[in-house]
Amino acid sequence: MTGGLTEPMIYDLTRQSLWVAVVISAPVLTVALVVGVVIGLFQALTSVQEMTLTFVPKAAAIVAVFWLSMGFMTTSLVAFFTDSLVPLISGD
Repeated sequence: MTGGLTEPMIYDLTRQSLWVAVVISAPVLTVALVVGVVIGLFQALTSVQEMTLTFVPKAAAIVAVFWLSMGFMTTSLVAFFTDSLVPLISGD
């Protein structure tokens, strides 16, 4: 490939990068949202306003989902780098 990266190629690579970031972060952010809403509802219904009640379950759920989805995240990132970035770097 001669001439390096063109402007459309940079925009396409940026779009792909942002999409990969959204897909990879979706499981963790979704669980954080759901757990936060459930705990918020529980606090509103019971009038319990303990700060650790919001932090500890949310942190535990995020760590669990992160641990469960690490393989998916790694596979997605490796596929993105292998398919998109490495060919641009090597010039193939």
